[in-house]
Amino acid sequence: MQFLNGQPNYDLTYSDVFLVPGLSAVPSRMDVSLLTPDGIGTSIPIVVSNMTAIAGRRMAETVARRGGVVVLPQDIPLDAVERVVAFVKSRHVMYDTPITLSAHDTVGEALSLIHKRSHGALVVVDRDESPIGIFTETDANGFDRFAQLENVMSREVLTLPDGLDAQSIFERLSEARLNFAPVVDSDGRLMGCITRKGALRSTIYQPAVDDQGRLLISVAVGVNADPATRAKALARLGVDVIVVDTAHGHQDRMLEAVSEVRRHVKSIPLVAGNVVTASGTRDLIHAGADIVKVGVGPGAMCTTRMMTGVGRPQFSAVLECSAAARSLGKHVWADGGVRYPRDVALGLAAGAGNVMFGSLLAGTYESAADTVRDAQGRLYKESFGMASNRAVRNRTRTESAVERARKELFEEGISTSRMYLDEERPGVEDIIDQIVAGVRSSCTYAGARSIDELHDRATVGVQSASGYDEGRPLDTSW
Repeated sequence: MQFLNGQPNYDLTYSDVFLVPGLSAVPSRMDVSLLTPDGIGTSIPIVVSNMTAIAGRRMAETVARRGGVVVLPQDIPLDAVERVVAFVKSRHVMYDTPITLSAHDTVGEALSLIHKRSHGALVVVDRDESPIGIFTETDANGFDRFAQLENVMSREVLTLPDGLDAQSIFERLSEARLNFAPVVDSDGRLMGCITRKGALRSTIYQPAVDDQGRLLISVAVGVNADPATRAKALARLGVDVIVVDTAHGHQDRMLEAVSEVRRHVKSIPLVAGNVVTASGTRDLIHAGADIVKVGVGPGAMCTTRMMTGVGRPQFSAVLECSAAARSLGKHVWADGGVRYPRDVALGLAAGAGNVMFGSLLAGTYESAADTVRDAQGRLYKESFGMASNRAVRNRTRTESAVERARKELFEEGISTSRMYLDEERPGVEDIIDQIVAGVRSSCTYAGARSIDELHDRATVGVQSASGYDEGRPLDTSW
């Protein structure tokens, strides 16, 4: 990467910079490969942060199916992690997991579940798990919440046989003028479900899978308990990437934790962070990290910079840390500061092998938080930072009342934030589409066919605040 008019002697955020178009021989965005260079197996450069309100099994399944990976939070009990990992590993690489109820269940039960996934439909099944009806939210109109689904559901069910390719599924649904269909095995039992758009996406995206063809999943471990023991347990569960995570990654305890985990888990990719300097990056790599997580304070739920004055503008942090990692044959993840697809492209241009974020995905059907309606009927989810008072209460629930109260005095994060679902893009896949389209286009402007080529060929300019504002679209006249 090079700067248009020389590198300035001050640090830069994503908003401070822009990519300059260059001579390109890449004919189309579809000629760009987004396979990530960090070697973990992701086919798009998206890692979902280990935030309790965001990273759960629905998010993990859906993101991995489209080529990214989700990091489960470090404060989830091991038995719960085991269930989530087993669930994600058992999911189909093309079909979504259906929401199911019986014909005798009620409209109220169905409405409480239907916003758990973006496909907007619930499959009614018989005792043999065969589909006998479809329920959507509009089917509830005119019925009370205690009506049984057998009196409300649509009984005209088009089922698709297992084994069809994505293009055939798309064509069948298009011909039938349907957006959703259950997928059944040879005995007529429900295997999954798929939407017309989901089938289309399956012709574009490559799932992130392990060497057995199962969806990828990652889990974080903290530094204050026994990280090596937990990491060994995670390895036994089949976790694909282990993330040793703490807010201040350049400290002795962190280096010791990374070394301990590396000694006990030798073959699994190990991520460690967070840091914002070349020296922090080198020290974590020498301790045993394959990938270093870069970013202190850029997250939307994080108040670290305002509380402590500590941090660093994210673009400059990624640029410096990635150069240090590359010199040692390793990689970095750019963690935080993503508000728009452009920020992902800029993180990759600065040298990141993957870009990590969470709050951008908090207001989606797949995030782990429950869906709530406000007084105006709009859907939202509550999100919170992982150093907030709320997160600390969750993390210290086994400690004494005094110890919990002491720790709750010191918070560096927002404890509650309403993240509204965008009516046009309410699902995580909708946001992935936006990001991937933007990054692919960025590559074509730079003449790059891969993420590594984007870093090599990118020319970056520095802009004023009004320069950034000039690039923002207007949805009303001025």
